[in-house]
Amino acid sequence: MGAIEKHRCSRGVALRAKLCGGVALLLGVITLAFPSSCSAADKESWPPEVQEIQYLSQADQTEQPALYYDSGSDKEKPLLVALHTWSGNYKQSMSIPYFEWCIDKDWVCIHPSFRGPNKTPEAMGSELVVQDILSAVDYAKENGKIDETRIYLVGVSGGGHASILMAGRAPEVWTAVSAWVPISDIERWHRECIEHGERYDQDIRDSVGGNPLNSQEARDECHKRSPITYLSAAKGLPLDINAGIHDGHTGSVPVGQTLRAFNEVAEPKDRISEKWIEKVERTEKIPEGSEFEGEDPLYGDKKVLFRKESGKARVTLFEGGHEIIYDAALKWLEGKSK
Repeated sequence: MGAIEKHRCSRGVALRAKLCGGVALLLGVITLAFPSSCSAADKESWPPEVQEIQYLSQADQTEQPALYYDSGSDKEKPLLVALHTWSGNYKQSMSIPYFEWCIDKDWVCIHPSFRGPNKTPEAMGSELVVQDILSAVDYAKENGKIDETRIYLVGVSGGGHASILMAGRAPEVWTAVSAWVPISDIERWHRECIEHGERYDQDIRDSVGGNPLNSQEARDECHKRSPITYLSAAKGLPLDINAGIHDGHTGSVPVGQTLRAFNEVAEPKDRISEKWIEKVERTEKIPEGSEFEGEDPLYGDKKVLFRKESGKARVTLFEGGHEIIYDAALKWLEGKSK
């Protein structure tokens, strides 16, 4: 397959998105702010190393599209499986930093479509989605030299949903998973979208074949497609779950979706109370006495406000909204191996 167009800035920077300005996103809608040093051509071009490929999904024996990078070097390399957002697809430009990182680090990267935007029964955490993502891993193993002690999964928003879903559905596959502003409970998020005037409730109804408010069948489908249903199986897996404290106010996914996901993998003594969660969602502030002490330089100017760990799982709330901090995600993953 031929090379595709890619968004990038200077090739000499390990994580070009940092150089090109901040990223603000609302699920599949991405706004990129570029300083004058980045030309229009820079914003629209992908390096030739990134290829568009087709791979066989074991879900239904169909050819599925993905973006793929492998330097072809002789050494065994880590694999990064990067997942697109709720309304995005496998060519979305906000996934560029994943590929830039892998080019610099000599990792393999695959960015599958997994049935596209989450607005059809085939997408949004379906069995097809699960097998598509697992088959993407198989493709990379069959076509590259993969260090199977370092197979990483990362995603933001809808990609965060798919990341923690896969953490629970196939924990044995991953070395570590980093999820940002994920949706963990589809039925709850359907209600939250209605309450907050978001449009994604219709996507959910289209995906599950009805309204979860009045259809048991639709509620059952929400349950099947929700990470929270499976996350207890991910106990023991290095899992990094993050949210900006203002998400749900300036974004679309209340922070309780992240915090309740953590509770599913945490030991009982480490779980966060529902009263505490509701207070943070309502006030956008960390209750006194729970604040994170110290600094985490990987989060840059997005100050870490709250962090809790239990076993190999970690949850972080930072000063931000509906977004991913690429440095924090990728450098945390880099430090993990089986």
